[in-house]
Amino acid sequence: MSQVVVVGAGPVGLAAALALRSHGLPVLLLEADPQDRVRPGSRALFVHRETLQLLDGMRPGLADRITAYGRTWHTKRTLYRGREVYARTFPPPSGTPPFTSLRQIETERFLLAACHDAGVEFVWDARVAGVRSGPDAVVLTGEDGRTWTAAHVIAADGARSAVRRELGIPLEGVHSAGFHVVVDIADRPGAELPLERVFHYEHPGLGGRSVMRVPFTGGFQLDLQCRDDDTQEAYGTEEAVRGWLPEVVGEGYEDRVLWVSTYRFLRKVAAAFSDPYHRVLLAGEAAHLFPPFGARGMNSGIADGAAAADAIATGTPEAVAEAAALRRAAALFNSEAAGTALEHLRPARRIVRAKQRAAAALSPVLPWCGAWLEHAPYGPRNGSPASAGRKY
Repeated sequence: MSQVVVVGAGPVGLAAALALRSHGLPVLLLEADPQDRVRPGSRALFVHRETLQLLDGMRPGLADRITAYGRTWHTKRTLYRGREVYARTFPPPSGTPPFTSLRQIETERFLLAACHDAGVEFVWDARVAGVRSGPDAVVLTGEDGRTWTAAHVIAADGARSAVRRELGIPLEGVHSAGFHVVVDIADRPGAELPLERVFHYEHPGLGGRSVMRVPFTGGFQLDLQCRDDDTQEAYGTEEAVRGWLPEVVGEGYEDRVLWVSTYRFLRKVAAAFSDPYHRVLLAGEAAHLFPPFGARGMNSGIADGAAAADAIATGTPEAVAEAAALRRAAALFNSEAAGTALEHLRPARRIVRAKQRAAAALSPVLPWCGAWLEHAPYGPRNGSPASAGRKY
C-alpha cells in the first residue's frame, strides 16, 4: 500500500507531491496523460510571493529558479476609453518578489524536475475511473483495471475530477454570461513592448470592449472581455484575433500568435473538500473554479496541496478534516471576492458603470479614483487572494 497517492500532474498535484516529500512521505503520482503530453497556452501566469515561499519550503532553491526565469514588472497602468487614469511604478523588491509571471507549462517544468529530484514516483497513462474510500485506506481503480491502494489521496485532477465525481461531491456555484478571449503573443525580438501590465477599460479601438495585457517570459497575454451578444467566430478565433490585435498592440504581431482560447467566469466550490473518512482531500480545480482575474486558481490550489500534505503528515483524521474545512473556507472567500470583481468587470447595474465613468473623469484631480479603477477588477484582497496562505 502506498502511503499517499496524488492524482493529477498539473502544478497543484506536483506541488502537493513535493510537499509530501518534504515531510518524508513516499508519494505515488498518477497522471491520466502520457509523459510526453503537450499542454498549450499560458494558462495560469502568476506565481505569487506566498506561493513561492510555500514552494521554497517544500524544495529549497525552487523559488529562485522560478523567479530567475519568470518576469516581474514594476509598472501598472490603467486606461479608460483611451485616457490614462492610473500609473504607478514600484521600486525593484528586495528578497522574494511580489510575484513572477511565466507560462504554466514552464512552472510545471520546474515543479516536475523538483519532484524527480525529491524522489516522487510517477505513473503516466493512469486514468482513474473508480474510487472507494474506507476508514483505513483508499482504493483507486484505473480505466485499464489497475488498482492502487493508499493511506491517503490528494485529488488534483482538475475541473472534471474523476475522484470528486466518484466520491459524489458536487461543485456548487454559478457561471456568468458572456465570454473572454485569451491570447498568447510572442515578443518581437528587439522590439519588445514595455515590461508593464496594462488594463484598458472600454478600449475605443475595440468597440468599447475592455482588454488587459500581461507580460510573461518570451511574450505577453491579452485578455479581451467580449459582450454578451458577441460570437466566438467574430472575436475568439485565430483569424479574428489577427483582425483586432493591431488595435491593442500595433502592427507586426499578427504572425506572432501562439495560442487562442476562450473562457467564461466560473465561480464554483465543492460541497466538501474531503470524503467522510477523511482519507481523500481535494485540491485545486478539483475543489474550486475561479475566474482568472486575481490569479486565485493555481495559487490557491498550491496552498490547498500544501495544507493537505501538512495534515496528512500528522497522521490523524482530525487534522485532515480541519484542513479540508479551512481550505473550503478559503475557496468560499476567493469565490466571493471573484464575484465582487465580476460585478465590476461585467456590471449588470447601470450605477456601476456610472461610478466607473465618474471615477475616470475625476482621476486627474482625485488620484484615489484612478486607484479604485486599477484595483477593482481583482476583487477584495486578504494578503494574496489567490494563495490566501494559511489564513484564507
